[in-house]
Amino acid sequence: MTANRVLDDDWALDDWALDDWALDRTFRSPTGTVRWAALGDPALPPVVLGHGTPFSSYVWRSVARALAPRHRVYVWDMPGYGASEMRAGQDVTLAAQARVLAELLGHWGLERPAVVAHDFGGCVALRAHLLHGARYERLALVDPVALAPWGSPAYRLLGANAEVFAQLPAPLHAALVREYLSSASHRGLHPAVRERLAAPWCTPQGQAAFYRQIAQNDQRFTDEIQGRYAELELPVLACWGTDDTWIPVAKGHELAAAIPGAELRLIEGAGHLVQEDAPAQLTAELVRFLG
Repeated sequence: MTANRVLDDDWALDDWALDDWALDRTFRSPTGTVRWAALGDPALPPVVLGHGTPFSSYVWRSVARALAPRHRVYVWDMPGYGASEMRAGQDVTLAAQARVLAELLGHWGLERPAVVAHDFGGCVALRAHLLHGARYERLALVDPVALAPWGSPAYRLLGANAEVFAQLPAPLHAALVREYLSSASHRGLHPAVRERLAAPWCTPQGQAAFYRQIAQNDQRFTDEIQGRYAELELPVLACWGTDDTWIPVAKGHELAAAIPGAELRLIEGAGHLVQEDAPAQLTAELVRFLG
C-alpha cells in the first residue's frame, strides 16, 4: 500500500501524514520533561490538543495542521508517553498528568484556551479544570475516559500483571503493542501509522513505560470527578465513534446527559481512534465548535 493510495472516500493517507512529526520544545515538570510544539500564528485564538493512551500527540497531526490556519495549536506528549521523558519510578497517573496540564497552561501563558482531548486526555482535561482551576474557553472531548466503568478485560489483565509483561521478550512485546493499538481503529491503521505509534513503546525504556502507565491508572481518577460534571459552565462538545469497541457509544450519550448543554456528535464508522478512522469528519466538527 503506497502513502498516496486512497483508503476510502473519507481518508487519503497523504505523504505528509507519514512525515517526521516532531515536538521541538521542552518543559520540565516535576514528573518528567515534556516535549511540545506549537503550530499557527501566536496571535490567533489558542487551542490545546491532548492525547490518550497508548498514543501520543502524533494522532493529532492532521487535525492540528487543519486547525493551524485559524488557531495557535499546542500539542504535547504526556510524561511517560511519546517523545516525553520515560523513567523508572515515574508518576504517570491521571492525577499527575492533570497537574502537568495546568502547569503547561501557565508556562504557555494561556489563561483561557480551547481544549480538545481524546481518551485519557479527557480525564486529564476534566481534572485540570475541576480540581486545579484550569480555565477553558470551551472543551471538546473525543471518546474520552470520563465515566465508570472503564478498562477492558485486556487492559485490567496488563495492569494487574505489569511486572510479568514488562519481562516479555522484545519481539513478543512489540507484537502485543501493535495488536493493542490496531484494536483502537475500526477501519484499520495504515502500517506506517501503527509503527509510528508503537515505536516509543518498543525500546527497553518504552517497554517498561508501557506497562507502568497501565498499572498506575484506575477508575478512582474518574470517580473523583464524575459527580461534578454538572458544575461545568462552558461549551462542551462530545464526539464519539459509533464503532468504538474500547468505550461504547452509550457512554457518549451518558456523558452528554451529565453535562449541562453539552452537544453529542456521532462519527459514523469510526472506532476509538477517531483521528485515524475519520479525520475529515472530526476536523469538521471541531472547526464548527471552535468557531
